[in-house]
Amino acid sequence: MATPRPASLRVASRGLAGERELGNSVVIQGGIFHGGKAICESQKTKEVVVSSEGEVSWDQQLEFPIKVYNIPRMAKLCFVIYEVSKTARGKSRRVKQSNKELYINPLAWTNTMIFDYKERLRTGGITLYMWTYAKDMQSGDLLHPLGTVVSNPDTSSAALTLTFSDYNCDFLIFFPTQTVIKAHAEQVESRSAPDSIDTINKDFEALKSVAEKDLMYEVHEQDRKSLWAARNHFRKYAPELLPKLLVCVEWGERDEAASVALMLDTWPLLPVESALELLDYAYADSTVRSFAVKCLDSISDEDLSLYLLQLVQALKHEPYLMCDLAVFLLNRALDNMKIGHFLFWHLRSEMHVAFVSIRFGLLLEAYCRGCQEHMPDLKRQINCLDKLKWVSKHVCEKKEISKARSALTDHLLEKHCLDALSNFASPLDPSYICQEIRPKLCRVMDSKMRPLLLEFENDDRSGSDICIILKIGDDLRQDMFTLQMLKIMDRLWKKAGYDFRLNPYGCISMEYKVGMIEVVQDAETIANIQKEKAKFTATSAFYKWSLFNWLRDHNSSEASLDKAIKEFTMSCAGYCVATYVLGIADRHPDNIMLKKSGQLFHIDFGHILGHFKEKFGFRRERVPFVLTHDFIYIINKGQNSKGSKEAPEFEAFREYCETAFKILHRHRHLFLSLFSMMISTGLPELNTEKDLQYLRDTLVLDLPEDKAVEHFKQKFNEAISTSKTWTTINWALHNFDKNNKQ
Repeated sequence: MATPRPASLRVASRGLAGERELGNSVVIQGGIFHGGKAICESQKTKEVVVSSEGEVSWDQQLEFPIKVYNIPRMAKLCFVIYEVSKTARGKSRRVKQSNKELYINPLAWTNTMIFDYKERLRTGGITLYMWTYAKDMQSGDLLHPLGTVVSNPDTSSAALTLTFSDYNCDFLIFFPTQTVIKAHAEQVESRSAPDSIDTINKDFEALKSVAEKDLMYEVHEQDRKSLWAARNHFRKYAPELLPKLLVCVEWGERDEAASVALMLDTWPLLPVESALELLDYAYADSTVRSFAVKCLDSISDEDLSLYLLQLVQALKHEPYLMCDLAVFLLNRALDNMKIGHFLFWHLRSEMHVAFVSIRFGLLLEAYCRGCQEHMPDLKRQINCLDKLKWVSKHVCEKKEISKARSALTDHLLEKHCLDALSNFASPLDPSYICQEIRPKLCRVMDSKMRPLLLEFENDDRSGSDICIILKIGDDLRQDMFTLQMLKIMDRLWKKAGYDFRLNPYGCISMEYKVGMIEVVQDAETIANIQKEKAKFTATSAFYKWSLFNWLRDHNSSEASLDKAIKEFTMSCAGYCVATYVLGIADRHPDNIMLKKSGQLFHIDFGHILGHFKEKFGFRRERVPFVLTHDFIYIINKGQNSKGSKEAPEFEAFREYCETAFKILHRHRHLFLSLFSMMISTGLPELNTEKDLQYLRDTLVLDLPEDKAVEHFKQKFNEAISTSKTWTTINWALHNFDKNNKQ
């Protein structure tokens, strides 16, 4: 590695037969990336015309403008095959060649590591089977550095053969050890003139304000150098800003990359929020990721459960099966069976994903072998799920809902079903034991996918029955993620001394488009309450006293009604802020529920980050969050005065909302990190960095707290003025279209 040689390799490809138009030319482009960022200019082959047999192949050498000794340990080599065509299709990009307008149509991609898991520089040949260029990949980017380094298990796909240079060496080339890297860093730092302490002190506050900007903010070159030069100052006075400093590192320069390893030796451990940022895809360096895991060692089981979903997703950014994060998760799961329960289902629910099936399968095997006492419970749950899938299949064969409901009862009463659906831990919360199913109380819900509402006797005789909705055909991962965000918000508010009475009910994805949802007892949808209290369904949304009267029916004494109104006020404030920040869409009266105790809560999170629905090209949702006249009527304790929105109760509600938003704004970087870690999940509304822009806008990441609160006040006023008319009309149309009372 001491000899300054450029990185080079030969490429050849085959297997695009039948996919391209005769006469079109095809190109391979390659690039070297670290954490999603290119560290040198990409290279491409010459254009090759598709043959008359439909075959296309290359045999060409690519040389990248980077010295081998500057290639970082976790560098990723990324390739894409694209077609140059006269017609556009898919993720096309328009270009001009020889005064002609042509289109670049990406076809397939693949990635691989430059150093293998034994830290050896790759030499010799390797064949990679490529992945189809999906529609949801980032537009404008031909290469896919965030993609897996796993070869496509489908060997019928296009194959790319790479032959790495041996650099005329008769021996294997290994990446330097940590000892050698740190020794090199010490030599570099001893040769470099330190920046003046007085200068750093003078400029530190300005540098700190730059470092506090969100991770998507692009740091100017001069600021980048200044931030990196002041790293020892940050270590002493603001160590939590380490993630921003690491963004400034030129990983394609070995001197800077070596300095990171030396710096982390003495860096203070980070709080959980900052440590989680370092497990994002942007931080590919293994030393950095190991430091992040070290910071998580002291996290409580309760906090670990909150972030477990993201940590499982972060495994997808690890290039090798054996890594500190995987060991950490397995150890904690083996120490706490409840964490093991959810780790098992998070892993199992994605076993259908080709590029993680081997990794997740090995982790599942490791957990099952290491926790034999948990296996009977897990087997029982899997058996239960299989039986319910069998029942659901037969129920869905009945076209009429009445026959489907009758079939459900008949099948559940069969002995093999009664035996399987008894005495198992609830997948939603293993601390609850479902003793036996109650077939006559179960029913088929009247919706497209025919979900099953199942009722089980609680093993705890003092507890109420356990009600679960089984959904097959819907992807519940987005609901599960949104509910997790609500739990984190609830935790942050409670730590600040506020209980906004959120109700993040249980939801778990168990297989591909198979999952379970907790049924909240003693609750009804807003739509059904409005229809119950109104004379005509079409006008039900216009009666502002419907919800108030319903609460009064279930809270007859003045004291209990006051308590219910307080519950409603606090929960309404929490959900107004939460739905606004997360951009939760499709908010109609069937997706908002009210408990008899007064607690309001939202359900069904199929659309987030501002993906508002349209009908006939017409956007039906136009408010930052739902705050209708009947909600305000309850908050004001049923007052009818014209100035009810200025009543003391409503002013208190407004202050609650502002406080709730202020607390979330203080933790804005945590939310951006958690969302960013979910990009690899494959959620349709969260698959690129561009999808994070909505979150950046609602949390106004670059504004100080006072300016951010002023921004929220404007949104609050907008919600009141718009909801009074637009939301009421929209809800009236919804209630008229659907009569969901069952």
